[in-house]
Amino acid sequence: MHPQDAAEDVVIAGAGLAGLGVALGLHRKGVRSVVLESSPELRTSGFAFMTWTNAFRALDALGVGDKMRSQHVQVQGVRVMSSVTGQVVREIDIRVQGKRGPHEARCVQRNVLLQALEEELPRGTIRYSSKIVSIDQDTGSEAKILHLADGSMLRAKVLIGCDGINSVVAKWLGLAKPCDSGRRATRGHAKYPDSHGFQPKFMQFTGKGFRAGLVPCGGTDVYWFLTWSPACPGKDDVEQSATAMKQFVLTKLRSISAPPQVLDAVERIQMNDVLVAPLRYRPPLSLMFAGISKGNVCVAGDALHPTTPDLAQGACAALEDAVVLARCLGDAIVGGDGRESVEAALRRYAGIRRWRSVQLIAASYMVGFLQQNEHAAVRFVRDKLLSGMLAKGLLMMPDYDCGTL
Repeated sequence: MHPQDAAEDVVIAGAGLAGLGVALGLHRKGVRSVVLESSPELRTSGFAFMTWTNAFRALDALGVGDKMRSQHVQVQGVRVMSSVTGQVVREIDIRVQGKRGPHEARCVQRNVLLQALEEELPRGTIRYSSKIVSIDQDTGSEAKILHLADGSMLRAKVLIGCDGINSVVAKWLGLAKPCDSGRRATRGHAKYPDSHGFQPKFMQFTGKGFRAGLVPCGGTDVYWFLTWSPACPGKDDVEQSATAMKQFVLTKLRSISAPPQVLDAVERIQMNDVLVAPLRYRPPLSLMFAGISKGNVCVAGDALHPTTPDLAQGACAALEDAVVLARCLGDAIVGGDGRESVEAALRRYAGIRRWRSVQLIAASYMVGFLQQNEHAAVRFVRDKLLSGMLAKGLLMMPDYDCGTL
């Protein structure tokens, strides 16, 4: 196929939260886009994620915030659990007033949100089984030639990379390769036939070299996670099977006397598609001067700021990206009066998101380091002085407003 045979004005790589968010934001602005998704259907790995105040502001801007509120229970607080007795040692109300209004948080099911975003888009916006394998510059124009895995090619006047941590677009831009934090994670979903009985609060556990959490999504669904540092760096210390992983998690939780109700939730698990996932992040200093945008190309979501999950802000930040990018790009395209070029609009987006991305990655990494580090001095300071501060730190990053479209 000749590159000129297929062309699109705005192409978005990846139908995750960032990609669909950008597409919907542009749609609301009256700009058509095409989303290329490598999978044959919407991917829902991860099951659920904490959706904080900043994310709901972004969802409100996109027009789907209330739909998510109606389907997910509001989380009222954070319970820090003792690593010795398994009992509550500190409880923090997260419905407090922030700088821009009261905080809110819900554990949102990823598939529910992705489907809600997809339903708001024009039919045919997402093209499944369309994986970008390489990018070339079109001769004689600023367009990019996208080479797809099936051998076809697509000409894009604007290319937005929302293609995750292994982003082809980020690689083309020259962004630093994500680093392995040396930690691993597993996640699970427990579904109850009637009611799980958990209060709408996030339970946080810390043990020797690991951290765990559990939070209800609704009346019958519970999401939990466990992150840990393998005994031998660079090697996983648990067999890659659902049965082995379940026992691994139970052993960790029993070592800190986790309540029977929590252990029962793990017993009921439907393991995530990815049994063990390495926790990777982009070195924050590398983003200080990196080319987040170049000409008519930019990145958003995990393609921009892959981060460890310790502040539960990865997905929230992706939704922020979506609103800011759709606003900047949409205004440039729809304005049409020459006030700002697409290239300038993408530079403006990059300027807005650069420092925010650096903050999120660095803060999340440090929180994870402090919460899982078992050096005697670090453990003493953490347990005696910082446990409450770290929990309250969860409210610092959500106190942010990405603005409207």
